Amino acid sequence: MTAKKSSRDVASRAWQRMLSGRRLDLLDPSPLDIEIADIAHGLARVARWNGQTTGAHIFSVAQHTLLVETVMRHENPRVDQRMRLAALLHDAPEYVIGDMISPFKAVLDGHYKAVEKRLLGAIHIRFGLPPVLPEEITLAIKAADRGAAYLEATALAGFSESEARRLFGKDPGLSDSVRRDYLTPWTAARAEKQFLERFGAVFA
Repeated sequence: MTAKKSSRDVASRAWQRMLSGRRLDLLDPSPLDIEIADIAHGLARVARWNGQTTGAHIFSVAQHTLLVETVMRHENPRVDQRMRLAALLHDAPEYVIGDMISPFKAVLDGHYKAVEKRLLGAIHIRFGLPPVLPEEITLAIKAADRGAAYLEATALAGFSESEARRLFGKDPGLSDSVRRDYLTPWTAARAEKQFLERFGAVFA
């Protein structure tokens, strides 16, 4: 009979080695082990909607975060750079833990959220943001995230407009040209490149 693993055994293996060479501890993440290149590379290869989207490529979390930041700028034209950086990084923990769809999160206990919260706090510290954002910034990011979800749901994931309105709220009203670009799934290479370029523009 195989012996049951102790919590100590599990904790000793709760890390991931990154392509940068960093070894990130999932239970006690250090900001010193976080690199933006690792985040961009990982997010560009994580699929939104569990991959259930139209197009020749997955719709990546990296592309989603760029869409969220774009929606935020559209809804808050005077938003400052720190808020834009926070929006760009709002799903950054998913470069380690993946993008778990909301219905599945709802059936789990609080452990997933605790790990996600610790990772996001470490990421914020690494890039000069407070570990916990002010509530008004958190609410603005959540509103932009819902707007992006509405667009993705109706353009890529097979939702009707009425169903998307019920679940995510209203259409954020982006221009047709912005919609065409941000809602056409990119290659992983393009998503990674554009994420890094946008990060460079807002992180100063």
